[in-house]
Amino acid sequence: MQHSSWGSPPNPRANPVPLRIGVVGCAGIAWRRMLPAIDRNPDVELVAVASRDEAKARHFTRRFGGDPVAGYDRLLARDDIDAVYVPLPALLHAEWIERALLAGKHVLSEKPLAATAEDAASLIALAASRGLALLESFMFLCHTQHARVRELVADGVIGELRTLTADFAFPAKGEDDIRYLPDVGGGALTDIGVYPVRTALLYLGEEVDVLGAALHVDHRLGVDLGGSALLARQDGVTAHLTWGMQHAYRSHYALWGSSGRISATWAYTPPPTHGPVIRIERQDHTEELTLPAEDQFAHVIAAFVARVREGVPSGLEGESVLSQARLVDRVRERALLSSQPDREPMGLS
Repeated sequence: MQHSSWGSPPNPRANPVPLRIGVVGCAGIAWRRMLPAIDRNPDVELVAVASRDEAKARHFTRRFGGDPVAGYDRLLARDDIDAVYVPLPALLHAEWIERALLAGKHVLSEKPLAATAEDAASLIALAASRGLALLESFMFLCHTQHARVRELVADGVIGELRTLTADFAFPAKGEDDIRYLPDVGGGALTDIGVYPVRTALLYLGEEVDVLGAALHVDHRLGVDLGGSALLARQDGVTAHLTWGMQHAYRSHYALWGSSGRISATWAYTPPPTHGPVIRIERQDHTEELTLPAEDQFAHVIAAFVARVREGVPSGLEGESVLSQARLVDRVRERALLSSQPDREPMGLS
């Protein structure tokens, strides 16, 4: 049976020889979520962690094991590493994914795979030409709450789908946060707008057009701090997407149909101890389904191992990644830009 990232995560057999992984970069997401998931997976061995600052790499290896390495190239040159995880800032992904593939390593990259669809297509082609796995860690897709929502929609719980709303935002951080650096972080659309965009693809499919979009740009910082987009299919089903990094926290999407509404109340970043709640609203009653807690990062690692070891396909690679990148490109191309150059960005200091 072919695995899809929207369904149950793969459960590969324990392999007597673990997949040997190196980490290129010491991002917070690696420290908080991905390396703990790697540490718990018996089919993976963390061999080395690389940073431009060896002290930072040593800080990581003291907790998770492996060798600290000063310099990404030095890690890629090692012959005791089968695959790499790349949690670098968004605009550095393409360069180091390409270098890793050329070094013969399988790659699991944080999202987005690349800043443009053209670059993403080039990387996917390179991986295919070398027989290597290249997965994008869109971890929320591996959480089974979304498979449950899809099942309910397919069963007609809300009737015919009319519209989707998807929102992902968080409060402003300090100006030294990587997201506010135009040369590496790339701004809100690149970093977090991709979540609502991917949600639209998940439920409306690839035949969507961007009717309009807006990006709020801070010219002093040189990045967009938030935005929104209106998408539609030919049959009139629409999607309204909102994202930002100067908002109260929200991680939510809802599907509104002809006879009801269904929503995922903590859609994108549920902790591994959180039992997600799916809310169903119909004219005569409302109900909430609480699902078992699970670790979506652990599912990503399991999918990566299954892809490398057994060739099990996933929804984290290939055409699904390209569809995402193309749609982000269209949002950016269609966006009206607004700015308040004389104001300090809210919450930044």
